[in-house]
Amino acid sequence: MNDLLTLPWESTDDSSPIAARMAAWAAREIIEQRYEPGQLLTEADLAEAQNASRTPAREAMLQLERWRLVRLVPKKGAIVTTVTRQERRDLLAVRAMFETDAVQALTADSDFAPLAADLRTLLDRQREALEAGNPLDFASFDYAFHARIIRSGGNAVVEEMLTTMGPRLARLTYQVVIDQPSSLRTLFDEHAELTDLAERGDAKEFGKLVRLHITASHFPQNSK
Repeated sequence: MNDLLTLPWESTDDSSPIAARMAAWAAREIIEQRYEPGQLLTEADLAEAQNASRTPAREAMLQLERWRLVRLVPKKGAIVTTVTRQERRDLLAVRAMFETDAVQALTADSDFAPLAADLRTLLDRQREALEAGNPLDFASFDYAFHARIIRSGGNAVVEEMLTTMGPRLARLTYQVVIDQPSSLRTLFDEHAELTDLAERGDAKEFGKLVRLHITASHFPQNSK
């Protein structure tokens, strides 16, 4: 799965720089709401939690701000951001644009095999997360699933932007899963159908379902 984008806590390990590990750990804590929106987070908090010095904690805080998970406050620390309806709509509109552009590049002559194989693997992992009742893993694989579709468009600039948006997108999906647990099955079933279409190499129906999935899943009437 060479074209798989992962989230920070999945792509760091003991060999990663301490600042990267601290940022990844804090991002996960924020997404799982252990640090709640509006809460003050300090460099000392990060350093103590990770048994590290404040120098890498400062770097980690800057990364969290780049991911828009916190807002830095001079001489105080950082405030965990709140996901507003407008931000949610804006983020998902950008992702929808990336995804729609990518599927428009797919034609009947496109080689769907690598994409289909990766989607099938990610679908299996989403199934495991669904059965285990693990909302963060489900959100992580949801991001990876859609990121893989977007990467099929071959736009390196979009890929760079998508990587930066990853934690925020996972945060949105996690919140949907927590607030509306019944939505997991719908999301999974539509992903399964998309995977089947990719395996059949049906570019037209695949593109059509991607657009319907985006609209139905993320822009429902009651979210206006």
